[in-house]
Amino acid sequence: MDPLALAERVKRGEVRAVSRLITLLENQDPAGMATLQQLEASSRRAAVIGITGYPGAGKSTLLDQLVTAYRRQGKKVGILAVDTSSPVTGGAILGDRIRMQDHTSDAGIFIRSMATRGHHGGLAGSTRDAVAVLQAAGYDVILIETVGVGQDEVDVAKVVQTLVAVVAPGLGDEIQAMKAGLFEVAHIVAVNKGDREGADMTLHDLKEWVPRVIRTVAVKGEGIPELLEAIAEHQRIVDLQDNSSPPPR
Repeated sequence: MDPLALAERVKRGEVRAVSRLITLLENQDPAGMATLQQLEASSRRAAVIGITGYPGAGKSTLLDQLVTAYRRQGKKVGILAVDTSSPVTGGAILGDRIRMQDHTSDAGIFIRSMATRGHHGGLAGSTRDAVAVLQAAGYDVILIETVGVGQDEVDVAKVVQTLVAVVAPGLGDEIQAMKAGLFEVAHIVAVNKGDREGADMTLHDLKEWVPRVIRTVAVKGEGIPELLEAIAEHQRIVDLQDNSSPPPR
């Protein structure tokens, strides 16, 4: 394995090279780390967006809508879907890849299911490295869907620029628990399944805790334009902050 040659293939956006490198990184292969070092000088910058929340809130459906919308804008999209690990093989159970079959034939979309492999916090251990690979490969938007998270599983906040927490009406005590963890780091909250009973109460409750709350009905595409604008607005803020930071000494 020639790390330099593999890095050049990744920079050209070759899907097989991208997949190969992520696999090497997942397996903690020295060739993977050597190749990654060849990519770190990349000046490409992607919008890295996290989609997190409790199981059953509709994260995957919402992510599917975002992918469709970004592709309509002509953006190249990378998806890292973190799944729980198989107790037999240790691999990802591939739930999200199965749910996103409509996108698999699109050359502008890269989908990778990543197994947690015992890593806590809602992400796989090599998720951050996989983001660097996709960024070097020229993806404009990188979406990270976490495994269903609890109160303290907020590692995704350390990897993304914008974090969207997805909740559903009627979570009750679970929303109270998230206030002490997830909502302290989320930039945007999407109240999905917003046509259900209790949605108005959930929206009202959450607006006291987070700066931006949006009602969505992902299966119908409702609220997606508003969510896209909220993400874009937060990305602009991040860019301004990055540009105003003093250069390192």
